[in-house]
Amino acid sequence: MSDPIATDPIATDPNAGADVTPEATAKPPVRIFLVVVDESPELQLALRYACLRARKSGGKVALLYVIEPGEVQQWLALENLMREEQRAEAEQKLQKLARDVNRLTGTLPALYVREGNRRDEVLALIDEEPSISILVLAAGVEPEGPGPLISYFTNRGLAKMRIPLTIVPGGIGIDALDAIT
Repeated sequence: MSDPIATDPIATDPNAGADVTPEATAKPPVRIFLVVVDESPELQLALRYACLRARKSGGKVALLYVIEPGEVQQWLALENLMREEQRAEAEQKLQKLARDVNRLTGTLPALYVREGNRRDEVLALIDEEPSISILVLAAGVEPEGPGPLISYFTNRGLAKMRIPLTIVPGGIGIDALDAIT
């Protein structure tokens, strides 16, 4: 007499009877947390939050540095020199932050340097890079308000977003931030 378990295709093949279409076996897309790099003190909060969330969710971090246009220069050579210096500073800052991201997540971030209006460049990058799934900003604690990007993206700019916006409170401490991520 034959053993019914040995001849049962479901018992001998763990994938038998399962949906093995490419859609069923494909991994979910990696979540990319975009952080806008600037000189604000709250950048460190947004970066830490994005790193901790990326690490816990198997995601990655992307850093965007936008070089905003300066005043019109009279001499093209001087304008080009200033642009080169700003780009070198941007790359240097991104490299430093990339080391921090690597230390917190174990992965290297995607790095972007753009020239133009900061909010326009954030929107353009989000539209161009479908892998970016969350924009992470941290609110300032100054009396002027949370910051120009948050003010824009929580008002008129929200309708232009295709991804969620996460706002990290500027007054949150590192211990509290670590506890919620």
